[in-house]
Formats: sequence, structure tokens, C-alpha cells
Amino acid sequence: MDHSPPEVGVVIVNFNGGEVVIDCLESVLASNLPLRVAVADNASTDGSLERIRRRFPDESRLQVVANPSNLGFAAGANRALQQLPPGLPWLLFLNPDCRIEPDTLARMLAALKTRPGVGMAGCLITGADGREQRGCRRREPTPGRALRTLLPFSRGRGGVNQLGEVLPDRPVTVDAISGAFMLVRREALRDVGSMDEGYFLHCEDLDWCKRFRQRGWEILFVPDVRITHLKGASSASRPVRVEWHKHRGMARYYRKFFSGDHPFYQLWAIQAAVWLRFALLLPVLWLRRSRR
Repeated sequence: MDHSPPEVGVVIVNFNGGEVVIDCLESVLASNLPLRVAVADNASTDGSLERIRRRFPDESRLQVVANPSNLGFAAGANRALQQLPPGLPWLLFLNPDCRIEPDTLARMLAALKTRPGVGMAGCLITGADGREQRGCRRREPTPGRALRTLLPFSRGRGGVNQLGEVLPDRPVTVDAISGAFMLVRREALRDVGSMDEGYFLHCEDLDWCKRFRQRGWEILFVPDVRITHLKGASSASRPVRVEWHKHRGMARYYRKFFSGDHPFYQLWAIQAAVWLRFALLLPVLWLRRSRR
């Protein structure tokens, strides 16, 4: 058994993760470097909290926090973070529907330790089909890019998401990475602060990346490290609620960061586009739910 002091703390927020969160934890605990794991359960109703406790009854590397209600991702992550030793130099914020490889963290740390200006790093995130998912490398969502992303008829190259662009052959700095996998330098977290709990679900990762860059920390995308993300596994039963919080997060992001720098009419147009997009999605979401 490796008795070396841990370098990495892993934060996982679970809500109705079922067996998927068990697979995630097993992949994390199989890592080839010492670590600690904290899971915040947001009042799951599917028995996944009990599954975790049954599967890992004597796992000394694992701490589980049972929140009395669904606090959302940012608040849940902040609660879990409090359970980890304060001296851990690296912190991985990982979705419960992700699976990593035994050498994932070691390879990510190898890329980060030679770049002291990097505060946060992400990797190539793929679905079960092996294809890159949206959001694991993104540009700053300026108002112009936001409109290209929000309005289907205006999408094109140069938008927020870089999906479909050629993968770099080495680690590169980007404006933002996905909240499904964020490896954070503790020193940078102390400087920037924790996630904004004003976001319930979605956009807290964009917010955090923005704040890191505002404080002078770089965001790194490492393309040769790959993980699997079974996207939406814990939220598939509540698609309307999830989309509501996603669009609410978008609206909050633009109010927070762009209110003082852009004309009122431009920000109004973005807010209108956010809620128009949600309204147009509603019939599709209800139809999918009724079929399910």
C-alpha cells in the first residue's frame, strides 16, 4: 500500500447518480497516486447515497456529506471541499457521471507542474461513443459570441464552443473548460475564491474560469488526456428543470460580468435571446419526457 501523503483532493457532487456514481468513485479510487475524495450528496431520492455507503464501507480515503436538500452544484461542491485536508495542493472537481483512468491525474499533474501560472486545467472529455463533447474547450462568451451560440440561425465558427475545431497537439491555454472535470491549483483557489453559489446548475464553471482569468491565472486544456462523461446521467429525469437552471445561469452570467461594459440594448438582447431559447426548447423537452 502506498503511504505517501496525498497530493489531490477530489470533489464530487451527487444527485440521483445511481450506479453511475459508483463507477465514477471506483475509477477515481483506482488512481495510481494517493488522494482523498469528498462526495456531497444533494438529498438523492434514488438510493445512490446508500449505495455509496454499502460499496465503500471502510474506505478511509472517502468522506461523504449528506446535504439536507438539493443545494445545487456550486454549493454542494463548496460543502464537499470543506471535508478535504486544507494542505492538498491540487483539487479535482469531477462530475459523478465521469470515469477517469488510473493515470489521468498523474498525467494532468505532469502538465501543470511545469506551468506555475496555470490555475485550472481540463482535459479532452468524450461521450461513450468516444467523440468530443461540447464545452471542454471554450472561448470567452462575449455578447457577440453569445448571440451566435444562443440563436440557431446565427451560429458559425468563432462562437463560444470550440467543438469541431482541430485538436491541438499539445496543452494550450483557453478561456474556459468544462465543469465536468476541473483540476485546480489550491494556491489559485485561495486567490480567486470558491464557486459562486448564486448558480444552481450550469454556468458556474464559466463564471469560475472568468474569475480565474481576471486574477491573472491561466486556464489550460490538455488534449492528450481523455476521460469519459456520460452526460446528463443524473439529470435526465428532470430535463425542464435542468434547462431552466441552465438558462437562469446564462442570464446571471451576463448580468454579472457585462452590465457595466456594454450598451443596455445589447445586454437586453442577450437576456431576451436566453429566455426565447428556453421557450423554444420547452415543447421539445415536454415531448421527450412524455415519450420517456
